[in-house]
Amino acid sequence: MEESIFGQQRIELSGLYRSMESIRNEVSKVIVGQHKMLDLMLIGLLCDGHILIEGVPGVAKTLAAKLMAKIIDVDFSRIQFTPDLMPSDVVGTSVFNAKEGDFKFKPGPVFSNIVLIDEINRAPAKTQAALFEVMEERQVTVDGTTHEMRFPFLILATQNPIEQEGTYRLPEAQLDRFIFKIDVQYPSLQEEISILTSQQGRNQQQLLEKVNKVLSAKELYDFRNLVQSIIVEPKLVEFIARIVYETRNNPALYLGASPRASLSILRASKATAALKGRDFVTPEDIKEIAGSVLRHRIILTPEKEMEGVTADELIDNILKAVEIPR
Repeated sequence: MEESIFGQQRIELSGLYRSMESIRNEVSKVIVGQHKMLDLMLIGLLCDGHILIEGVPGVAKTLAAKLMAKIIDVDFSRIQFTPDLMPSDVVGTSVFNAKEGDFKFKPGPVFSNIVLIDEINRAPAKTQAALFEVMEERQVTVDGTTHEMRFPFLILATQNPIEQEGTYRLPEAQLDRFIFKIDVQYPSLQEEISILTSQQGRNQQQLLEKVNKVLSAKELYDFRNLVQSIIVEPKLVEFIARIVYETRNNPALYLGASPRASLSILRASKATAALKGRDFVTPEDIKEIAGSVLRHRIILTPEKEMEGVTADELIDNILKAVEIPR
């Protein structure tokens, strides 16, 4: 935390900062390293954004999502996506009640506070489409009746980037509804030694039992309101707009980012500043989270893909080209 700035706060952030540090401490009881993933999950939590977590099997994607649900005192559900999963298996369906002679809506597992969707790219398009409304509007419409989701509502979805058999590409409209795509890397050698040392003789359930709840739904609601009031100067708003605008005019990109991406960078940069104990956003906050917001929203031209250029490399080039406001 930047103490020289913290002493001049116009917005009281000490409670938020301490709670986020408590979450980090609880997660570190089970997960070694992966600090970037945890920070982005906290930012998503603070700015009401769904998160897509991508990485090879065994790098703690699912475990991190389960930990986040355990640390916050809210309901949790898990949906394992498979090729035969139907939309009604996710959102629910109307069931005939013979006793009363009418149909009654039976909510699906998506009706929870934190929803872990494991291997989201294993379900076909019709099942993915069932998530469009609930991800954007926090509601589900079945048989003409709209059912509101309870606060908070957060989807944490995982996928494996390597395995192609039995998987489906997520529609761009759905990808755009995730505030972040987190690329989870392998641990370092020293981190892997620490994992082996700390977890020998314990199963996952025993590890999860070590974690305590540190945040209530009411506290999270208050923290989100605090984050919304973080100060962003007009020149930084223009900086965000220019970054996203450049993705639409880059010859190496077939598809640029939408205004939803601009709004996501704005919200995420506020949460980034709050995690650092500041009540105002800096250009560094914006540059820090821009890659995670944009990487799943842009599509490279076929020529650039054949050359081996990555989305992250292009985003870095754009960030270097756009002049930083002073």
